[in-house]
Amino acid sequence: MKAKITATARYLPERILTNFDLEKMVDTTDDWIRSRTGIETRHLVSEGEATSDMGTHIVRQLLERSGKKASEIDLILVATSTPDYPVVSTAALIQDKIKAENAWGFDIVAACTGFVYAMETGAKMIESGKYKNVVVIGADTMSSIIDYTDRNTCIIFGDGGGGVLLEPSDNDEGILDSILHTDGSGSQYLTVQAGGSLHPASKDTLEKKMHYIYQDGKKVFKFAVKRMAEVSKAILDKNGLHGDDVSLFIPHQANRRIIDATAKRCGLHKDQVFVNINRYGNTTAGTIPIAIDEAVELNRLAEGDLLLLAAFGGGFTWGSMLIRWGAIS
Repeated sequence: MKAKITATARYLPERILTNFDLEKMVDTTDDWIRSRTGIETRHLVSEGEATSDMGTHIVRQLLERSGKKASEIDLILVATSTPDYPVVSTAALIQDKIKAENAWGFDIVAACTGFVYAMETGAKMIESGKYKNVVVIGADTMSSIIDYTDRNTCIIFGDGGGGVLLEPSDNDEGILDSILHTDGSGSQYLTVQAGGSLHPASKDTLEKKMHYIYQDGKKVFKFAVKRMAEVSKAILDKNGLHGDDVSLFIPHQANRRIIDATAKRCGLHKDQVFVNINRYGNTTAGTIPIAIDEAVELNRLAEGDLLLLAAFGGGFTWGSMLIRWGAIS
């Protein structure tokens, strides 16, 4: 038994922050941002809007498109680094908001690779034979942990998310394979230093801005290019495939140069690669599911197509996944 995607959805907040807006906030320019990242705009939540709100929008779309009832959902998995609360899971909040009384769920923290991790988890739940309807969400409210005086990070990230409904497949369609990695020695290069048990919130952590995301851009870029390219090529080699076999490649949208380097390593042409970083920036766990839903809307995926996913994130975490696309709602 395999797990297949039967419905897709996405949510982007209404508020938009452009590069020209950022020019007025920090020492940067539209040309500089576009040339180094490929980003032009990003979406931000409204006041009082949180990750669970975005996730709730996503699940409601999935239910509408699949024709399912909330009571039919067995499991809710939420990949996020920006939960509403440090204790109550975002999955639990979404479960309550949609009144999915028969579902249980939990959050998965793996930064930008979170959605791929969650997809693997959801697939194994389906393959166990115990669960039939699994919702997998990737969403992040990055603006909640961004210092908008730090030009190294504020130009990169945006808010948003997407999700899929996984169901059992009775044929060759569905998630075929995955390769996942973690290297905790890289945790210091992309992190939020305070707010956990090591550095609880205090006057000192607030004054030192330790609750905002910190990134060593050069280190992260170097590792991301190498690891995302390696793991994408590795899963193709493992399955006896080549770039020409891939119908669509959806990489994590962190930086246009990283995307281009990964595609080149796998022998992929421009028309095989899905890119939307210019409009949304890096929504962390949200980038891949947002892109999947957009690809469906644009008819970039047809039944039988081979879809390749790849991501790299803080932790360090990275991974790839192969999916044989099937008919969806």
